[in-house]
Amino acid sequence: MTTKTPTSASRYRLPDPPERLPEEMTAFKHLTTTGSAYLLVQHLGNPETTLVGGELYMSPVPTTDITGLRFPDLLVAFGVDPEAYYESNAYIVSEQGKPPDFVLEIASRSTGRIDVVDKREHYADLGIPEYWRFDETGEFHGARLAGDRLIDGRYEALPIQELPDGVLQGYSAVLNLNLRWNSGRLEWYDPDTGLHIATLEDERSARVQAEARATSAETRAESAETRVRELEEEIRRLRGS
Repeated sequence: MTTKTPTSASRYRLPDPPERLPEEMTAFKHLTTTGSAYLLVQHLGNPETTLVGGELYMSPVPTTDITGLRFPDLLVAFGVDPEAYYESNAYIVSEQGKPPDFVLEIASRSTGRIDVVDKREHYADLGIPEYWRFDETGEFHGARLAGDRLIDGRYEALPIQELPDGVLQGYSAVLNLNLRWNSGRLEWYDPDTGLHIATLEDERSARVQAEARATSAETRAESAETRVRELEEEIRRLRGS
């Protein structure tokens, strides 16, 4: 007997997670105001099957009981149905056919120990291949940057490099990106180019340059048209003389 994924009409929609406390707003600071989530969407591509989400519940199966459910700050899942995620208001593992590939938690005073201990165990039980933690100060997680890779059902710590100027870096094989702690900022670097993935400023600069090129091309075209009209007038004048 085959099971059928619930349609939009029959799918149970989980409630919104509780509003964050003021001390938990570091996730907003590092993922939203900096545009990190948006940048990942653009960098990873394939928005029809690649989900970059967060701050919604994650559950193994459809449920009306939210007790014990987590709502990670950031998750990435490849080969899934992003529309179902938003329709269910949650990441339902059985519905998507797999757990997320990558989860990241941003430290806060009220969630520090939960991120390091409870969520680490929970995410391993769900089978999430990589679990990362970012702590602006290092005060709540005990480390400013940490990542785990799931091996034989257990998380093993990924190596974190210390770069010049106190920058910390770890490699995510799932995303093929280097995560960095840089002066309290979360950054994403392409290991193939050694460059930060495209930023909002890069996109603005590209738009400005494209508009400038378009304006320049339009100006040149108008100048050429003016010159053609002048030549035509000169030819008519000479023929009439």
